[in-house]
Parts: sequence; C-alpha cells; structure tokens
Amino acid sequence: QVQLVESGGGLVQAGGSLRLSCAASGRTFSTYAMGWFRQAPGKEREFVAARRWSGGSPYYADSVKGRFTFSRDSAKNTVYLQMNSLRPEDTAVYYCAAGRPGSGAIATMTQYDYWGQGTQVTVSS
Repeated sequence: QVQLVESGGGLVQAGGSLRLSCAASGRTFSTYAMGWFRQAPGKEREFVAARRWSGGSPYYADSVKGRFTFSRDSAKNTVYLQMNSLRPEDTAVYYCAAGRPGSGAIATMTQYDYWGQGTQVTVSS
C-alpha cells in the first residue's frame, strides 16, 4: 500500500519560510516522479514543483521559481519543499504526489497516481 504523508504546514507571516516534508512508503519509487501541488479555496489544484526520482533538475511553476526549492533524501524516501519569501497568495492546501508522468508531462496532475492527505499553509499579510 503506497502512502504519502505530508507534514510541515502552518501559519506564517508574509516574507517568512516553511519547509514541507513528504514521506513515501509502500513501493520502490525509483521510476517515479514526486511532485508538489496546491489548492487554494475556490480554485483548482495547481502544479508547484516536481522532480523525477531517477535524477535531473526539479521543475517549478513560474509563480514559485526563485522562492521554493524541491529536494529529496533518498535514504529516507522523503522529499521536501522549502518555501521562502512566502506571500498571501501562497495560501493553500499543499499535496504531495507520486506518479510516472510521460516526457513533458511532469506538471500534469492527471499523470500522478498517488496523493497525500494534504497540509495547510496559511500566509498572513
């Protein structure tokens, strides 16, 4: 049974930082990509960042480039999202996901098979 468990959300003032964690278990993820998506109230879920477990550079949404950093700890089967310079518009539930997206589709939500329960991030102005 695949499990993705997020943690690290919370309330922070604008300009602050948070680090989200996603612990993955239940299978070997070497052929998978791990992604972060978010959903704000009244909006559709959107891509934030992702990286293929096998390597390569992370991909980022334009709205978070230069502020968010995707990283991983292979020994712990855990990925992280370091979020700096947070803005009120970053407020959302953040979800970790695992999937095997095709070439050019790493930001496509429907390419991901497994999802965590989500963690709330609230940025106050």
